[in-house]
This record gives sequence, structure tokens and C-alpha cells, in this order.
Amino acid sequence: ALILALFGGVGSLWGPVIGAVVLVPLAEGLNARLGDVLPGIQGVVYGIAIIAIILLAPEGVYWRIRDRLARRPSEPVAMPRASATISTAPQHARSRTAGNDLLVLRDVSISFGGLRALDGVDLAVPEGGLYGIIGPNGAGKTTLFNVINGFLSPERGNISFSGENLVGLRPNRVCRLGIGRTFQVARAFPRMTVLENVTAGAFVGAADDATARRMAVTALDRVGLGARANALAGGLTNRELRLMELARALAPEPRLILLDETLAGLGHDDLDGILGAIRQLRAEGVTVLIIEHTMQAMVQLVDHFDVLDHGRLIASGTPEMVVRNSDVIEAYLGKKWAQQVAVAAK
Repeated sequence: ALILALFGGVGSLWGPVIGAVVLVPLAEGLNARLGDVLPGIQGVVYGIAIIAIILLAPEGVYWRIRDRLARRPSEPVAMPRASATISTAPQHARSRTAGNDLLVLRDVSISFGGLRALDGVDLAVPEGGLYGIIGPNGAGKTTLFNVINGFLSPERGNISFSGENLVGLRPNRVCRLGIGRTFQVARAFPRMTVLENVTAGAFVGAADDATARRMAVTALDRVGLGARANALAGGLTNRELRLMELARALAPEPRLILLDETLAGLGHDDLDGILGAIRQLRAEGVTVLIIEHTMQAMVQLVDHFDVLDHGRLIASGTPEMVVRNSDVIEAYLGKKWAQQVAVAAK
């Protein structure tokens, strides 16, 4: 039974059926004809089948066929650049008052054993702002995001979103309040289509399947990925995968979106589309808080930087101010790179 499932494809009801339909008649037929001459030929058939599937289609026959069929209609369609094809957000998403502090952290601290991951962090992000958080590895950036959206609970301090306390709320509740998030490692359901992946995220803000699907289609159009809606997520490029994850976070129409190293792993040619999508979010009134290591792209993207080092905020201000800050240069940039980044910020 295990061989049949592996041959046909694990993860689908049709996989074992295909395995049984193909292998069992073949093995039994050969055994009936050649069993007297070659005893145990059934085992040989199953062994050859396993070797062939490992070499030619490790995912199984069913998934290989589905991949081929799903790929055909989408291959001739050119992938549009996000900056050229992004549609606008729904009207109610743009009717918010900019300038007031949407997210506020006061004296937020958390430790893991003897390690102080966040130490008295104060942060205020205004509605409609595009804020960046930078810092060396281990500075506490992702921990800060985890505390904001409920994966971790701070030991002390207050976190409020649009005046509502977030401390102690579970991630699903934080998401329903209007905070979306992407993660360092973009993860998808590889055997589902792009539209199905994004629809899964839309259910947070949808009352029924039809509404969730409509919200997902809108989100894909907003990031310029509408042409790939019916493609399997397992066949996406890294750039497309990042855009899909961004669309999934946007589908419930959040007021604030947390982007955790969205530019990571992208080549220079891929950055423009992602940066264009992020700029469009700000233009639509979505508040963006982004963690990144790509400094030369970030200084041209964000309005304001906060710099974390060993769990503490060591600098805050415009990109031009931050890249010239002596503490930031020592902790993160290094003198060698400070001048280059400062030039990019002009």
C-alpha cells in the first residue's frame, strides 16, 4: 500500500488510486505470465516503480500530471511588473486619517533565559507611515514583530493599536484587528494555486467563501500577480512567492502590515517590483513597518528609521540622519559603507 501511495502521489486521494490502477494489474499480469519462470516478479515490478518515481517524479504521478496541466495556460502569459499593474485599494481602505499614531509601544521588554531580546523599546508608528527597522543579526527585530502580533507576550510594557491594547491577545485576534504580516521565510501550500493560497489568508476578514475569493483576487491585482492566480504555488519564482505572501497578508485589508525581510534573497532585477508594491501600499494609506538588511534599497523606500542593537533602540530619524549616526555606523553599517548609503539616501 505504501508503494502504491508513493507511486501515485502522497497528499491526494487520487494518488493511491493511480498507483493501484497502474501497478497492481501490471504486477499481477506479469506474475500470471512469467511467475513460473521468474518467481517474485511482483517485487521486481514494485522495486522498478519506486526507483523510477524517485528519479523522474519524486512528488508522484498525480502531482506531476497536475503540475503539467496547471502550467500550460500560464506559461505564455508574461509576468507583469508590479509597479505597472498594481490596482488601487478599495475606497474604504483609503479613507483613513493619516498622521495619528496607529501603533504605539512603550517600555516593551522580553527575555529568553538570560538573554534580553528587547529592552525598554519605545516606538510610535503614525497612520499612513512607511517605517523601517534595521539592525544587526540578533538585534531583536523579528522578536519585536512577534511581540506586536501576539506570538510572544512581553514581560513588561504596553502595546496599543488604534488605541486598543494588544498585550495578551492571540495572533488571530491581532490579525482581525487589522494587522497583517509576512515572514522571513515565505511559505506556501505548494499544491494549491496562488489564488487558493491567498484566499486562505482572506478568510480572516471574510464572511463566506465568495467574499474571501473576491478579496484574494483584489489582493493579487494590487501586487501585480493576477496573471498567475491559477498557477500552482510550488512553481513560483522567489520574487513571485514574495508577492504572493504580500497579497495573502493584504487580502483581509489590514490597516498596518508588518514586512519581515520581504526583499531577502531577491536579485537586483527583482527588487523594483517589490519596492513598487510597497510604495503603492503607502500611497493607498496602508501603514507599513518593514524589517530589512538591504540598506541601499531601504534608504530610498522608508520615511523613518528605527535602529535596534541588542534589544535597544539606539537611533531614530530620517534615513539621512540615521546613516550618519555614529552609534549606527559602529553597530551596523561600518564606516566603509556609511558614505555609500548616505549618497543613496540623497
